[in-house]
Amino acid sequence: MNTPTGLHHITAIASNPQANVDFYTGILGLRLVKKTVNFDDPSAYHLYYGDESGRPGSIITFFYWPGHEARGRVGSGQTTAIVFAAPATSLDFWQARLQTNNVAATRRNRFSEDVVAFADPDGIPVEIVAVTNDTRSGWTTATIPADHALRGMHTAELTVRAPQATEKLITDTMGYRLVRRDGDRARFTAASGEQSGNYIDVIANASAAPGAGGSGTVHHIAFSVPNDATELVMQKALQNAGYSVSEVRDRNYFHSIYYREPGGILFEIATANPGFAVDESLASLGTALKLPVQFERARTQIEKLLPPISVTK
Repeated sequence: MNTPTGLHHITAIASNPQANVDFYTGILGLRLVKKTVNFDDPSAYHLYYGDESGRPGSIITFFYWPGHEARGRVGSGQTTAIVFAAPATSLDFWQARLQTNNVAATRRNRFSEDVVAFADPDGIPVEIVAVTNDTRSGWTTATIPADHALRGMHTAELTVRAPQATEKLITDTMGYRLVRRDGDRARFTAASGEQSGNYIDVIANASAAPGAGGSGTVHHIAFSVPNDATELVMQKALQNAGYSVSEVRDRNYFHSIYYREPGGILFEIATANPGFAVDESLASLGTALKLPVQFERARTQIEKLLPPISVTK
């Protein structure tokens, strides 16, 4: 298979790193698996959350630029929600947990799926979807047992004004297939199979205001491939389809290429390996600030610039 196997990660922008950590680890119960910096701009934190090891499909990441907390706007040409999967019987647990933590939440149904919808501290739409076919194990905490833990991402939600060209890229070049439509929403699944973590939802909204980057928005969405060879096949296929694709970039924990889909959303193809344990043990993931080798000489300055953060156990 020389196309993406499903989702790898979503990266968004936060305005307050400690509030971000408190929400995603404290309330949602994800594990902080890596504390590093933006590899293209070391002035920015890059925080990774996921399951025990940060497996592809479980990862949510956030940039934070100190002193540059300009508010963005969620709109067309963006990934417009972070959508998690949870066990089928756990939505009452999550709605009660959110209420206890003063997070307003509503219930809805979509594609015959029960959904709890709310927002993170920066206003990014977040959803938890009840699923029956997700065999992934989540990260458990003292207050979130295994039978309620979030399993990872469920779908990538893409909002575009005109969906035809976006859908053509997804199906013709990226190997996804349409599984259902409901009104303005179409769901596609990776060639690896129809299951949670493999979906893309394309929302057609011709009247949606264009999104604007900044805190409270998703920066990009990444799709997973198993290895470097598959990534190079995808790079060539995208180039042949007329897309401007970046060179392969080494992110220490995976290798990546980047391109924009026709609606303007930044896509990434990321490899499943080598993973987050290359510079920390599994037991100690996320406990120390890890820097790429080219920034180690500036560690003292970087550590002074970035505000301290802590995870409440």
